Amino acid sequence: MGERWTTGEIPSQEGRKAVVTGANSGLGLVAARELARAGAEVVLACRNTAKGEEAAGSIAEQVPGARVEVEELDLADLDSVRSFAGRFRSGRPGLDVLINNAGVMGSPRRQTADGFELQFGTNHLGHFALTGLLLGELGGREDARVVTVSSTAHKFGRINFDDLQGERRYFRWWAYGQAKLANVLFALELDRRLRASGSTVKSLAAHPGYAATNLQTASPPLVDRTILRVTNALFAQGAEMGALPMLYAATKPGLEGGLFIGPDGFEEQRGYPKVTRPVRAGRDEQTAKRLWSVSEELTGVAY
Repeated sequence: MGERWTTGEIPSQEGRKAVVTGANSGLGLVAARELARAGAEVVLACRNTAKGEEAAGSIAEQVPGARVEVEELDLADLDSVRSFAGRFRSGRPGLDVLINNAGVMGSPRRQTADGFELQFGTNHLGHFALTGLLLGELGGREDARVVTVSSTAHKFGRINFDDLQGERRYFRWWAYGQAKLANVLFALELDRRLRASGSTVKSLAAHPGYAATNLQTASPPLVDRTILRVTNALFAQGAEMGALPMLYAATKPGLEGGLFIGPDGFEEQRGYPKVTRPVRAGRDEQTAKRLWSVSEELTGVAY
């Protein structure tokens, strides 16, 4: 076991601004609440703003004086991503923490508004575009960080450049693994590029282990949802623990960029945050560079 880091050790975030995607429930809601508790001004970037407002209300009840706002962001629609980024840049310039948390898991093959396979398009391409559009707001800020949330599913992921959108062959869990591997490759490649450019912005990746949230029951088919409800009850840790790695990555003083944070328990399925290591495929710099080029081409967002 590691240092058993908890939210009580988050340093003051007064004067800092954060954006958390998918903050209306689960891990994102916990992360947004704890950043607000530490004094940050937090934007809850949510596809469903009604649920976002409910989340903001729950944060306000638990954290009197919390400074939280809800903004619409649909990562499955690049027009929505550009609109969100434009509103953010014009309305509240400057950003200290971006947590790329939102995602979909195990869905039947569907497409985003731009024609991408839903899991790859939402989990990776949407966040790739968002980060590129907000990177200028992070530049020059003290200890600015981008935290991209992956999963242990990255371990079985493979980037199939010959069929990225699953048009020829599709299996929902392979597609999820590909998207989560893409999250790791993106986060580490972003940090390499930031270092090479002389930027002080840090990019880190994190994963929650096996945490019970509505992610497991929102998208998969009925049979999968039923199985996941059972395994959640038997094996999963709660969202409060699952959110710790991303919060550690976002706030722990002295962390370097390019790190991967996960739970310290058996097979990284549960526990307190620690610095860990992605599988070899997640550290493949050539694959990361190729994925970066493809992502710029697909999204039209050039860093």
